[in-house]
Amino acid sequence: MVVGSGYLGGSIGARMRTLGGRAVLCSRRPPEAGSAAGAEWREMDVRDPASCQDAVRGIAPDALVVVHGPSDITWCERHAEETMAAHGAGAANLAAAAGGRPILLISTDNVFAGTRPGYGESDDPSPANAYGRAKLKGERTLLGTGTALVLRVSLVYGWDPDGHRPNYFTTCVRGLRAGRPVEAPVDHWNTPVLVDDVAAWSAALLNAGRTGVLHLGGPERLSRHEWASRIAKELGLDDGPVRPVGKAGTAYACRPVNACLHSERADDLPELAGLRPVDVDEGTRRLAEMALAPRTP
Repeated sequence: MVVGSGYLGGSIGARMRTLGGRAVLCSRRPPEAGSAAGAEWREMDVRDPASCQDAVRGIAPDALVVVHGPSDITWCERHAEETMAAHGAGAANLAAAAGGRPILLISTDNVFAGTRPGYGESDDPSPANAYGRAKLKGERTLLGTGTALVLRVSLVYGWDPDGHRPNYFTTCVRGLRAGRPVEAPVDHWNTPVLVDDVAAWSAALLNAGRTGVLHLGGPERLSRHEWASRIAKELGLDDGPVRPVGKAGTAYACRPVNACLHSERADDLPELAGLRPVDVDEGTRRLAEMALAPRTP
């Protein structure tokens, strides 16, 4: 049972199906096109305890993957109460409905202040914004069940042209191809991770029955400006539209300066052997065919 039907939720569900399992996406609205297209879906609202209970009873899942929104960090900063209701109170509703089943929560680097270059699992959270506070509340609630794994991920990317809010990679490619300006902060750092790597880790960790907290970030710490420039280079596109900016005064203003994660645990987990996340150049090469496909009218 995948709670959330956006790009990441759809990708995790697709990975589960590839491995021979059944994945039911649950959300307030049907999935959009893309990775979730054609997936089995059930309407559910995490803010409503009865809705959560009904969904779990109807699906009877072996486990839950929690990856619902809202995740637009700028929107969340302006709507802190709604954000807490979805992530904080929503986690309590899901914990009650789960009835002791394993739960995997996909969480965020925004639970940290971002004043250091990067963060491992042993570092104490200090949320940078409303989104981080709500996700941390959800983390603590679900970890309290004793059956949950919190997988904090850094900036997830992939090719998602049909999504409601396309990720930064997709936004960059679209801007570069159209010659439109691409705002690329020079003072906002990430460890970008390919969506396929997140989906692969999620499936492996669920199957292994892990609990606790684990971090997944890509192998490189990059500013958004450097990343946008490397996307252009790898795809053979003109990087002229990439405009270096400061994050202040942009949509990135409320994000931590260093949204970077590394893991202190992953090397000791046998189920993750052979699943090391790729760097952004390899990720771009894997996405190139889709990203450079001729545009349909």
